[in-house]
Amino acid sequence: MRNITLEELLEAGCHFGHQVTRQNPKARDYIFEARDNIHIIDLAKTKEGLDEAASYVLNLAKKGGTMIILGTKRQAEPVVRENAKRVKEAGVNGLYFVTNRWVGGLLTNFQEVSKNFKRLKELNELMNNPSEKSRFTKKELSLLEKERAKLESLYWGVMDMSKIPDAVFIIDTHLEQLAVKEARAMGVTTIGITDTNADPTIIDYPIPANDDAVGSIKLIVDHIVDAWIEGKAGKEHVGKEKKNEEQEQEVKQKAEQKEKSKEETSGVTESADSNIDEKTEGKKETKLAEKENERKTREEVKSQNQKSKGKRTTRKSKIKTTESDLK
Repeated sequence: MRNITLEELLEAGCHFGHQVTRQNPKARDYIFEARDNIHIIDLAKTKEGLDEAASYVLNLAKKGGTMIILGTKRQAEPVVRENAKRVKEAGVNGLYFVTNRWVGGLLTNFQEVSKNFKRLKELNELMNNPSEKSRFTKKELSLLEKERAKLESLYWGVMDMSKIPDAVFIIDTHLEQLAVKEARAMGVTTIGITDTNADPTIIDYPIPANDDAVGSIKLIVDHIVDAWIEGKAGKEHVGKEKKNEEQEQEVKQKAEQKEKSKEETSGVTESADSNIDEKTEGKKETKLAEKENERKTREEVKSQNQKSKGKRTTRKSKIKTTESDLK
């Protein structure tokens, strides 16, 4: 965010206040001195208030908040419209504008006022559709066009607003007292250019400066809009970084899952192989045991046969001896 210097504030005429007789006693802390019956604003306080307001706007834009820029003075209207075009070209959302007059109830009675937004959108669609226009007479079309022009002048910069904004930036808080009261009643943060005739204590982020000079208004409004655009760009950058981090985490998780699945499959194969080996070993052992049993049975059979042969031979020898004895 660009740093505004005291020289720039001085060249823009931000130090000129109102006449001494129009002073607000609560703005005494922001007055440097009086020259030729005109108060001179302390530009150090102006710079301090502008920096605080810009940092708040920057953080609000990063958080995805919304804000209205209100400037209905003759000097402020072209500056606000110029910045509205700049915001549209930058493709930034969340920033709304009011240049004709503050419609009462825009904050305190938003549900009813938002019906005018819908009506304006319907009229825009009707006027841009030739087939729909052919259903009306010339007088009806002229009445509809007048209604559309009136709503367009009031709501052209806020017709896309879907809820109460988070903040309101006001040019000349003394002139726009109704907007200040509504914002305070609804708890909306107020940022405003407070001249020497305004009460800075009712504004959350007061910027003590000249609210009548075009140069002063342009410098301050441009700086606030730049902070908003920078905050939105930072939000998009942060969002991209988060997406990249999430994608990296997903890739890591997938890789870890693949490794786990490989380990599980390898473990299963190892267990299967081990089971197979155990089975084969068991089969081998059973075969060996069977062979040993067969060998033992054979040996037992042989031993039994040998014993039976020995008995036969003893019998034969006994018989022979008996025969010899008889002879």
